[in-house]
Amino acid sequence: MDKTIITAAITGGIHTPSMSPYLPITPRQIIDDAVAAWRAGAAIVHIHARDPETGKPSSDTGLFGEIASQIKKRSDLVVCITTGGGLGQTTEERVAAVKAYSPELASLNAGSLNFALFHALDAYKEFKQDWEKAYLSMTEDYIFPNTFKTLREFNQHFSQEGTKPEFEVYDVGMINNLAFLIDRGHVEKPVYIQFVMGILGGIQATMNNLQFLYNTAKDAIGDFQWSVCAAGKHQFKMCTAALLMGGNARVGLEDNLYLEKGVKAKSSAEQVEKIVRIAGELGVEPATSDEARQILNLKGLDKVRF
Repeated sequence: MDKTIITAAITGGIHTPSMSPYLPITPRQIIDDAVAAWRAGAAIVHIHARDPETGKPSSDTGLFGEIASQIKKRSDLVVCITTGGGLGQTTEERVAAVKAYSPELASLNAGSLNFALFHALDAYKEFKQDWEKAYLSMTEDYIFPNTFKTLREFNQHFSQEGTKPEFEVYDVGMINNLAFLIDRGHVEKPVYIQFVMGILGGIQATMNNLQFLYNTAKDAIGDFQWSVCAAGKHQFKMCTAALLMGGNARVGLEDNLYLEKGVKAKSSAEQVEKIVRIAGELGVEPATSDEARQILNLKGLDKVRF
């Protein structure tokens, strides 16, 4: 099937409320933007939850359940639940929503990294919420932990639920982690990889590096499906490159707060509209949610618990 899967990452656990007035915070805001992204052409939504009062990333399974169930009620989207969560969350907190709701798809970071956001402090003098400054500054001395034990145990949970992992690969060494897990029988092929580019602590967002990631995965894993997301200003150029290479693309306010230079995106749906327009100019047709299920061999919306 010669179609591309567009994913919308709605709110994430990186950006803070002071960075954009358009960042979805409440369940209703996240749900509304997810449905709007679907109408704009997204087949998958990648969701995090936030405290509706403060905007701080949350592992509250009740919030995840509210968000996922209402998205299901209003669309046929593939709901991809995060296990990256928010910085500093325990592994138990990060996997709790997958165990509770058995989604079709869930993200799984493919290794540990220096996930750094402290440099964003340079751009902001005042913050709306007390937690924001400390949340960003702590990342100067923070490792986002995804050990081999965590990867093995998370994959066991995924396998029990029939949930397909979307492996988030931030650097080339994580591809070797996947190859090892496949060799040991902990991960089944074909794997679905999300190349995450442009995060401080991970691989730079360049065309050469994208080709390097793709070639390395091809050599080390062989049979895989893939998508690209990139931080900030790199988002659209790297997603366009992915489309040209036959891959899939992820946009959304989790990854980038802007629609173009100097213009903040008012929703993830606006970014979906833009990448769909670019895809159309390239002669690439976005997949529907059901087509994405077929491409990724997902278990189906009738087998989730939300």
